[in-house]
Amino acid sequence: MNITVRNGALLYDVSFRGKAVMTPSPLGLQLENAPVLGSAASIAAARTGSIDESYSMPHGKASIVRNHCNTLAIDLEDNGRKLTLEARAYNDGVAFRYVVPQQANLSELRLVSEKTGFTFAKEPSTYSLILENFRTAYEDGYHIMPLGGWHTEWLVGLPMLAEIPGAAWVAITEADIDNYAGMYLKRDPRNARMVNATLSPSLEDKGLAVRANTPVESPWRVIMIADQPGRLVESNIVLNLNPPSKIVDTSWIKPGKTAWDWWSGDYASGVNFKPGMNTATLNHYIDFASSAHLEYMLIDEGWALKNNRTTGTGGSDITKTNPEIDMPGILAHAREKNVRVWLWAHWQDINRQMDEAFPLFEQWGVAGVKIDFMNRDDQWMVNFYRTVLRKAAAHHLMIDFHGAYKPDGVRRTWPNLVTREGVMGLEYTKVTARITADHNAMLPFTRMLAGPMDYTPGGFNNVTAAEFEPRMTQPMVMATRAHETALYVVFESGLQMLSDYPEAYTGQKELEFLKAVPAAWDETHVVTGMPGQYIAVARRKGEDWFLGAITNKQAREISVPLEFLGKGDFIAEIYADAPDADQNAKHTVKEERKVNARTVLNVKMAPSGGQAIHFRRQ
Repeated sequence: MNITVRNGALLYDVSFRGKAVMTPSPLGLQLENAPVLGSAASIAAARTGSIDESYSMPHGKASIVRNHCNTLAIDLEDNGRKLTLEARAYNDGVAFRYVVPQQANLSELRLVSEKTGFTFAKEPSTYSLILENFRTAYEDGYHIMPLGGWHTEWLVGLPMLAEIPGAAWVAITEADIDNYAGMYLKRDPRNARMVNATLSPSLEDKGLAVRANTPVESPWRVIMIADQPGRLVESNIVLNLNPPSKIVDTSWIKPGKTAWDWWSGDYASGVNFKPGMNTATLNHYIDFASSAHLEYMLIDEGWALKNNRTTGTGGSDITKTNPEIDMPGILAHAREKNVRVWLWAHWQDINRQMDEAFPLFEQWGVAGVKIDFMNRDDQWMVNFYRTVLRKAAAHHLMIDFHGAYKPDGVRRTWPNLVTREGVMGLEYTKVTARITADHNAMLPFTRMLAGPMDYTPGGFNNVTAAEFEPRMTQPMVMATRAHETALYVVFESGLQMLSDYPEAYTGQKELEFLKAVPAAWDETHVVTGMPGQYIAVARRKGEDWFLGAITNKQAREISVPLEFLGKGDFIAEIYADAPDADQNAKHTVKEERKVNARTVLNVKMAPSGGQAIHFRRQ
């Protein structure tokens, strides 16, 4: 990465293995009622350095993460104003950010917009999340098209994946958003190879995106780069660009799998109670969690006491419980079964009551809180996330953000954030046919590049597209049973849900795989894959390896070399599509075979199919 000053203007360019990735692209900050900071710049000083450190993470794609890069900081003068540009170069990408120092004539930063641009060396093919506006939950599908096909009014969310012909695969995203607004992209109307940064506008200060006292650090603008898209999936660059953990003792942060009472609707079979938000139902899910070796039970919306007199909020008192449930009894039952409880809450109720609710939840023995419906990433909301994480950590509470913006790696700083949504996940099968195998095969190369995602897999009412119909209770899934099982390896999340009702899993052979598969990993290797088509991911926990492979609507056979296993022999416990899985999506076959690092598996997948494998060392 090169940073230059040309006639006072700040520019940067990026190359990869001798080939241009980004040609000269603009930098700068548009301040309120002032010239662009960076439009009349001169270099006052420059400092180079390097970082080479390793740190541990309680959850993620690797338990030990190496942060290795070269660094550059350039101090600039601009008409009496000061600005510093910081940059880092990694093996898997580059990143830069603006630092506005504290200074007498710029004590408060009133930022209207950034002048950050990204000019691709060639017009790329893009994989883009087109959003309606700045008030969304990042829940939509991805569109494949040349960059020149973007309408200039489109607002594109991050990460944005692109293939530069003959040069590299690239993804643009951001890291370490703190006291700042989230970034989006728009195509430059004059250049089909260029996109410009667009910031989420402030709701409090009209016309501004950021208002803060200096010094101010922008988020890192990240350009992930690789020769193959699977290498991007392996990257930890977003995590590395965040500050170290503020939680000294992380031993209480425990990733895991959870039962969940919401997705399947008020449904259960073979029970002697009426399913719903009541004590009997919740205890039934806790019993299943215990028998399936799940660490958690997530109690979703409806457990808290409704407060209809409260307006402009979520409308519940989260310090009191719905009289239909016996919360002390439920929590006692969970403790007896060695299961811990998560609670759902609307963000506005959390905002109003967190100072009394979080200590109470800790007293109850609650493990974590799923916070929902924020649907914004303006500066105020970004700071709300940070406040929640800090106050939750003080009371040993893990957090799952739903209705959320994309990850930015803040979980390195606050590892009690174990996952977040920001994805069109399996819940959409209740209302639409948009959750396809094609969509699932797209997500690892797009949304998941930013970090873990709470997609909520595990639908076991598997049907073909011809049989599918959306419905709220006992919903269907347009992917095979083997595909849905493989998602527990393909998709990364520190809190993985078994979304279906307990009886959907009871007696099914795939439950043995779901019992064994972890929610945090020591090592991740993408064997092969192409966005929207297929992927095979191998992940290690201890001495065991797990492999998940999925395909889109096209039946597919792929060769999977097992070199990642290393030394020794393993037993491969394979869950594959049955020969008739194209017609009977629930049908799978299970086999065991002896393998080692010299073995090459032929992985055959039905349309919308997959394969899940557990490798146990002999």
